[in-house]
Order: sequence, then structure tokens, then C-alpha cells
Amino acid sequence: MADLGLTFSKELILTGIKASTDLEAIETAAKYLLEKGLVKESYVKAIQEREKVFATGLPTEGFGVAVPHTDVEHVNEQTICIGIMENPVPFKVMGSMDEIVDVKIMFMLALKEPHSQLTMLQAVIGMVQKPEVLEKLAIEKDTGVIYDLVMNELENMEIEE
Repeated sequence: MADLGLTFSKELILTGIKASTDLEAIETAAKYLLEKGLVKESYVKAIQEREKVFATGLPTEGFGVAVPHTDVEHVNEQTICIGIMENPVPFKVMGSMDEIVDVKIMFMLALKEPHSQLTMLQAVIGMVQKPEVLEKLAIEKDTGVIYDLVMNELENMEIEE
């Protein structure tokens, strides 16, 4: 397993997120991380501001995913929060502020060490390149099942250090 050095549990999987914009979806998950004490109060605004400048939507087979993240100084404990949208939410595509992708799954990263950002992004990209995994994540309501699926994927992943 790639040692990603992060806190992740089924409590950090949010299903049925109701949002009409990317910033609403991001705010929902960011505030949840704040309630859990995993991020600083500044994280909520910082991650939204970063999304406005550096979009994180990724088109994948079937539907889009997003990987919002921000600077390390806003994080208390390194973690990932997975948000499953009730209905797809429009996000701007990474690297293009003109293209839109309808996002069903959001992998929100809260990282304390700058070098871990690339490793975690590699892990998420590895998962999103598997349409069968994304499809299961998108339709599953049981956070325990989602957790097991994600952990299985991470354990079997080859990450370049």
C-alpha cells in the first residue's frame, strides 16, 4: 500500500451532497472538516478562493470528478474527504477556466506537507482512471462500502515516491 500518511475513515465520506455550484459543494465538505477539527477556520475560504483561480474538475468516463485542495497552512491534520453529489454539480475543468464538467464525486484534500500533494493526487488519479470504481462510488449510499472500496484501491496502488 502507498503510505499516504493521512486520516481517512467512513466518517469522512459524505453522500447525497446537495449543491448547485462548485463553491457550494466545496463549502459543504470544507465546513464538515472544520467541524471535525481537521482543518483551520481559514481552510473554508482558502479552498474556495483557490478553486476560483485553479479549477479542479476532471472529465472522466461517465461523469466528472473534482479534487479541490489548498495550501498546507490551513490544515490541522492530513486527510481526504470524499463527497458524493446527489446530482452532478458543474465545476470548471482543471487547466481551463472555460470548460465545464458535471462532477458527481469530489475528493477534497487537506494536506499538511507540500510534497504529499503530488502523491495524493497520483492516488486519486489512479482511482478515477477506473470507470468501474467510479461507478460504484457514485451509486453507493453505504459509507462503509465506499470506505472499503477506496481502501482496497489505495492498498493495491503503486505510487511513485
